[in-house]
Amino acid sequence: MQERLYRQTEILALITIFYNIAEGIVSIYFGIQDRTIALFGFGMDSFVEVLSGIGIFHMIKRLERNGNACPDRFESFALKITGTAFFLLMAGLLFFAILTLYQGSKPETTVWGIVISLISISTMWLLIRLKMKVGMKLNSQAIVADANCTRACMYLSIILFASSIGYEMTGIGGIDSAGAVGIAVLSFKEGREAFQKAKGLSCGCD
Repeated sequence: MQERLYRQTEILALITIFYNIAEGIVSIYFGIQDRTIALFGFGMDSFVEVLSGIGIFHMIKRLERNGNACPDRFESFALKITGTAFFLLMAGLLFFAILTLYQGSKPETTVWGIVISLISISTMWLLIRLKMKVGMKLNSQAIVADANCTRACMYLSIILFASSIGYEMTGIGGIDSAGAVGIAVLSFKEGREAFQKAKGLSCGCD
């Protein structure tokens, strides 16, 4: 039973990784084509989430093999790399959001932002439910924490949806920039949490 649950968790982690890769490629492509910084930033965030997902997949494999054994160096390294990438993304988004506002640039359209965000919200909602279900059955705080990371991705999707539909309804370019700033703020939060987790990776097995 436990082995089957861990197998389900691995599958969910892999789905998260490959979904984020596809989402990142599509979002960056349309973000550049439609000149929407919010969608472009969302796509970049998806690739950072892939780094996080790889670390989580490694963690799940370790839990399956060793139960609640101590985290290894790879997990700490993956968290630090992920945290750094989130901070760089935050800085880049803030810079381009300010630049876009200064230049008065506007997206060509944000329709794809609406479409992608709605697909992402639905997908993340389903993944959260499935991960929480397995995490509760295994009584694993690590897997529940993974579900909460996926919840953060859903919040990013909601920000993208709000800024995209806001621009389509009003034509105010600043709304797209505001969406990018919102994604930057959440990126900072996720980056800080990644470094905190890396610092706190320890257990009582001395």
